[in-house]
Amino acid sequence: MNDAPVDSLPGIGPATLAWLKEIDISSVGDLRSIGSVEAYRRLKFMLPRRVSLNALYALEAALRGCHWLDLPQDVKSALQQQAKMIDESFRRGAAARCAIS
Repeated sequence: MNDAPVDSLPGIGPATLAWLKEIDISSVGDLRSIGSVEAYRRLKFMLPRRVSLNALYALEAALRGCHWLDLPQDVKSALQQQAKMIDESFRRGAAARCAIS
């Protein structure tokens, strides 16, 4: 199963597949090895305005073999916290790059 293409997972459609390929994730094993949160972080930094919390839910649900709406609330809450930290890090990074010394 780890060698299977990542789009063999439920909920991974053509757009998500293309995004994942851009961050060198092409197999189920690739996604499993870095996890949904790290994949989301990479996607968010690559496409900040296009990648939303729903992408993180979808990636986690795909790894669990379910639809993102079926993720338990405690899992969604934990993912929300992770996404918030990633978003804050992204904003701090942009601010730091634009700061005048």
